[in-house]
Amino acid sequence: MINTKKTLIIFTTSILCLSLAILSDGQGNPFLLQLDRWEMLLPSIGISAMHMQVLHNGMVIMFDRTDFGTSNISLAGGMCRYDPSDTAVKFDCSAHSVLYDVVSNTFRPLNVQTDTWCSSGAVLPNGTLVQTGGYNDGERAARMFTPCGYTQRCDWIEFPQYLAQRRWYATNQILPDGRIIVVGGRRQFNFEIFPRPDSRSRGSRFEFLRETSDGSNENNLYPFLHLLPDGNLFVFANTRSIVFDYKKNRIVKEFPEIPGGDPRNYPSSGSSILLPLDETKNTNIEPEIMVCGGAPKGGFSYVKSRRGFMPATSTCGRLKLSNPNPSWEMETMPLPRVMGDMLLLPTADVIILNGAGAGTAGWENARDPVTRPVIYHPFDRRFSIMSTPSRPRMYHSSAVLLPDGRVLVGGSNPHVYYNFTNVEYPTDLSLEAYYPPYLSFTSDLIRPKILTSDKVVSYKRSFNVNFSTPQFLTVDLLSVRILAPSFTTHSFAMNQRMVILKLLSVERDQLTNSYRVNALGPSTAEIAPPGYYMLFLVHAGVPSSGAWVHIE
Repeated sequence: MINTKKTLIIFTTSILCLSLAILSDGQGNPFLLQLDRWEMLLPSIGISAMHMQVLHNGMVIMFDRTDFGTSNISLAGGMCRYDPSDTAVKFDCSAHSVLYDVVSNTFRPLNVQTDTWCSSGAVLPNGTLVQTGGYNDGERAARMFTPCGYTQRCDWIEFPQYLAQRRWYATNQILPDGRIIVVGGRRQFNFEIFPRPDSRSRGSRFEFLRETSDGSNENNLYPFLHLLPDGNLFVFANTRSIVFDYKKNRIVKEFPEIPGGDPRNYPSSGSSILLPLDETKNTNIEPEIMVCGGAPKGGFSYVKSRRGFMPATSTCGRLKLSNPNPSWEMETMPLPRVMGDMLLLPTADVIILNGAGAGTAGWENARDPVTRPVIYHPFDRRFSIMSTPSRPRMYHSSAVLLPDGRVLVGGSNPHVYYNFTNVEYPTDLSLEAYYPPYLSFTSDLIRPKILTSDKVVSYKRSFNVNFSTPQFLTVDLLSVRILAPSFTTHSFAMNQRMVILKLLSVERDQLTNSYRVNALGPSTAEIAPPGYYMLFLVHAGVPSSGAWVHIE
C-alpha cells in the first residue's frame, strides 16, 4: 500500500458522484466544470437503433424492424429482399440492421430478412448472438450472428420457423448450462428453451403470465427476468413477482406486489436490474432486484382514449430476495420516467437514461422527453441528476455499456414509420455516447489501466491481471468486477449482470512500476453463466477500461 493518505484525500474529496465541480478561474472567481458529457458519434446510421447488443470483438449489432418502410442505408452489393407479407414495402433494397465498430466509429449494413420488430436476444457462451421472434414473418424466427472482423462479411443466419411458439415482446435469459430460455410474448403464456430439445417440442405452460395479463393492455409483456444464484429465475410481470424453477415448471416463492399498484412492464415500460452480486464476502450472496419507473395504472388507456398523457411514475422498488420475509423498499427518483433504460456501470452504480416524463410506450403515446441521465448509488441509496441533456430518446430507443466505460445510446422512433418532419419528435437515426463523471480527467490520477489479462477465467480458479496507475494506488480501494453485456430493447437490458470477484493478492513490479492482481473466478455458473464478460478494475471509485474475458 503506497501513498495511502494522499490517495484517500483524492478519493474522499472527489466529485465522482456529481456531474459538476466548482473550480477557480485563477483570479478567485468560481466557475463550474462539467464532468459528464455527451458526444455525437454519428448523425445517422441509417436505421433507428431499437435493439442493441455489444459483441466481444468490440462491435455493436443494432437493428430495428423490416416493416418501417425503406431505411436510410442500402444493403451491400446491390442486394434486395422480397417479402410478400411485409406491410410497408414488399421489395426492399435497404438494410434494417447494422454492425457498428466502436474503435473506428464506422458501420456497415447487415441483411436481416424476417421482421425483428419487438424481438429479444441473448449471447451463447461461444459469443454468437441468438435473436428470437418478432412480428409477422419473424414471429417464430430464430436468427444467429457470429462475430467476425469488421472487414469480414459475417451476417445474419436465419431459421424462419424454428421457435415452438410466436414470440413478440418476449424476454430471453442465458442459463447456467449455456442454453437460453425464451419467456412469454403477446398472448403467449408459456416458455421454451433454445436450442429446442427436439422438433416436436411446443414449449411449456407458464400460468403466471396468464394471471398477470390485464387483458387489453397486457402489462406483462417483456417480463423482467433475472437468473438467481440458486439457478432459479426471478420473474416480474405487471405488479407481481416470483422465484420460478423452470426445470420443474413450478413457482418456488411469490413476493408481495410492488406497492402503489402501478404496472411496470410493457406498455407501461418501467425497467429492472439485478444489483451486483458480491463474492468478496464470506457469506451467501444475497441477490437484490430493483424496478424503477413506468406509466401509472390506466396510463395506456388514458392516452388511447385521447384524454392526454398521465405523468410517469417516479418510484423505484428494491427487493432483497433472501430476507426471511422480503418486502419492497420504495424510493423516489428525482425525475419521473417511462421507457427509461437502466444499466449497470463499472462502479456498480446504476444509470437511468432515455424515456419520457408523461405517457406510455407506443406510437405517439408519450410527451416530455427526459433528457438528463440519473445515476443511482445503491450502497448509500442516493440519486444524482447529471448536468448534460441528451437528444430526446423516446419509444424504440436503446442503450448499452461499452468496454471503455461510455454508454452508447441510439434510436427513438415513436411513429408507425420513419418520420422526420411534421411531428413533434422526429425519428432519430443518430448515435451518441454518454461519458459518466468517472471518465472525467479529474479521475485520471487514480485510474487503473489494464496492461494484460488472462483471457480465460475458470470457476473457482485464480487468474491474473497486470495493470498500472499513473501515480497512486490504495490496495484497499481496488476491486475486480466482471460485467455481462446486455441485449437492450424496450427499456430492459436482458442478461445484464455484474459479479464483484474476490481479490486474492496485489503485487508490485518495482522494475516496471506496474502491478499484478490475482483474483478468484466466479464460484458457479449460476453466479456467472459461461460466456464473454467485460472485466474492470475499479480503484477508489474510478474504473479502468474493460478487457474481454471468457468464463468457462
